[in-house]
Amino acid sequence: MTVAEALRRSGLAPREARLLLAAAAGLAPASLIARPERELAPAALRRFFAWSARRAQGEPVAYLLGRKAFYDLELEVDPAVLVPRPETELLVELALARLAPDSPSTVLDLGTGSGAVALAVKRHRPRARVVAVDASERALAVARRNAARLGLTVDFRCGSWFEPVAGERFDLVLANPPYVAEGDPHLVELRYEPREALVAGADGLEAIRKIASAVGAFLVPGGWCLLEHGAGQAAEVRALLARAGLRRIATWPDLAGIGRVSGGTR
Repeated sequence: MTVAEALRRSGLAPREARLLLAAAAGLAPASLIARPERELAPAALRRFFAWSARRAQGEPVAYLLGRKAFYDLELEVDPAVLVPRPETELLVELALARLAPDSPSTVLDLGTGSGAVALAVKRHRPRARVVAVDASERALAVARRNAARLGLTVDFRCGSWFEPVAGERFDLVLANPPYVAEGDPHLVELRYEPREALVAGADGLEAIRKIASAVGAFLVPGGWCLLEHGAGQAAEVRALLARAGLRRIATWPDLAGIGRVSGGTR
């Protein structure tokens, strides 16, 4: 069977089909476009159509391939961690804008998952001391493998939010916590990803309330807290940060114009 026939029979969107077929056949995606008449090996076809069937059921491409691009990193991912989203790159950009490239700083990433945010910050601010926390040992195993493969040193710790860093203070606290509400219809589409990394109570703000209420004790004077959140949550998140005593509170939109990150300074 040729490349063109396999792509057509998969029933998938063209871009996803090319990604999966390239990985199944050990080829570059560009080569599939350049040579659609190429005959494919039976083993590659079996792998491709098995993946296509799983993708048709909603399994993320990133889990099928075991990897996902984020910022300028290629990260290992599996069902123990959320698939990193493009909108979370805003959190990294805002973090880097608050960290001088040539001076040491301390950064805390809460709910690190695959390590995406912590590792992107460390890559671009190598003098920063980055601590990353997650309640899941399985997630931290993925994050540690990513750090080792990328040659980046991050202090990974297991525990709930601030518990593993008791008594410490940071120049910057970052979090992409769970912020989907119980019963949200979009959870059906996210059924392959870890529920504990997605859902945060009846209104989706349970985790953000815990972080915001405690963060002041973990920031140095002038330190920043930046929190990713969902569409329609910005006003409430700003109010939570204000009640925690933070100043210069603002919300920044993602590329779709949706208020995605809110933060303030101590």
